[in-house]
Amino acid sequence: MFTGIVTDVGTVRKAEQRGDLRVVIATGYETATIDLGASIACSGVCLTVVDKGEDWFAVDLSAETVSRTAAGLWREGAKLNLERSLRMGDELGGHIVTGHVDAVGNVVEAAPEGDSVRIVVEVSKNLAPMIAQKGSIALDGVSLTVNTVEDAPESARFSINLIPHTAKETTFGQIAAGRQLNVEVDVLARYIDRMLAARAQ
Repeated sequence: MFTGIVTDVGTVRKAEQRGDLRVVIATGYETATIDLGASIACSGVCLTVVDKGEDWFAVDLSAETVSRTAAGLWREGAKLNLERSLRMGDELGGHIVTGHVDAVGNVVEAAPEGDSVRIVVEVSKNLAPMIAQKGSIALDGVSLTVNTVEDAPESARFSINLIPHTAKETTFGQIAAGRQLNVEVDVLARYIDRMLAARAQ
């Protein structure tokens, strides 16, 4: 369980295809405090620490995980938003994030708006009922507030604003149209959508 508040930006130091994809991530975390088997959200994907060193940790990604996450995240040199799992007593600064990606969204617009950057993201139509104006959404593991939602025949588009602090402390500093993002809808919306669908059957 996570909150969508990024606490480090890591760098993929090595990516090696074995049975699964082994990814070594350089981090500023004090790795002595990270247990093997611990969960760390890597750009919104909950992954298990399988090895570690003084300034890095390693995770394994199945082919299923790679296929369902944003392109280019797991290549050497890529930057990743990192968040360690929530502990009892921690401040819930964002919203409840599970680290399970619902879809890959595409940035169709990124434009300055005051000191912030307004981003428009397009996702598949099936996610539309779970995205609400002024609701919460996680993009690459970052807890953000939805400004607007627009439905189209085959897709949905929503906008968010990135304040300067968020852009600086995450991988969103140079975000532009064409980028893919891991999208996780609010977990409460996911359950409500499922309940409504079940009752309609």
